[in-house]
Amino acid sequence: MMLPAQTRDLAQRLLACENAAGKTSEPTEFAAFSVCERLRQPLITLAGVAGFRSLLSRALTLARVEAPSLSAVQVAADGSLQGLDALRPQVDADQDGEAGIILITQLLGLLVRVVGEAMTLQLVTSEILPDFKFLSKSGIPMGFEAILNEVDDLQGVSARLEGLAEQYPPVTEALRTISGNVLNTATVLAVVAAIKSPKPN
Repeated sequence: MMLPAQTRDLAQRLLACENAAGKTSEPTEFAAFSVCERLRQPLITLAGVAGFRSLLSRALTLARVEAPSLSAVQVAADGSLQGLDALRPQVDADQDGEAGIILITQLLGLLVRVVGEAMTLQLVTSEILPDFKFLSKSGIPMGFEAILNEVDDLQGVSARLEGLAEQYPPVTEALRTISGNVLNTATVLAVVAAIKSPKPN
């Protein structure tokens, strides 16, 4: 199970990658909105609109305890976050970026409790960090590139096992299970590299 400090590290990494990818040049709070938006559809598919709305509302309520500036933010009926315009003056006055980090940390923490660590990491990597090579362009030093190369290799092994599963019916189920385990290992390894490597400047 991910510890609170690891969850916060992952939240900081996701926000840094969101900004480094050029998806937003806004303060961290607005990058947090973008991360929530990217997770919205897959989580709605998983839990329904009401389920996602409940999860995000709870994360927002918990985050407001540490970051009162988020009081202007609301969860809309479709699960999107609203209140950017009202939040902007408070962010401009504060500029420490903590509110965005706190919100994403709370959301990730709730996800781990509800769907488990493996599913949370799978969602994060598939929706926000789909291209692990991108991490090396965001400040990961050469030593961590070697880890990301291993991630690529593991993904290749998983894909090859999945292909073999189609060809050999007597062991199809076993090969698919092993393929899934290898892919999960690749996912965890990629996220570990993202969390533990020095953060992008």
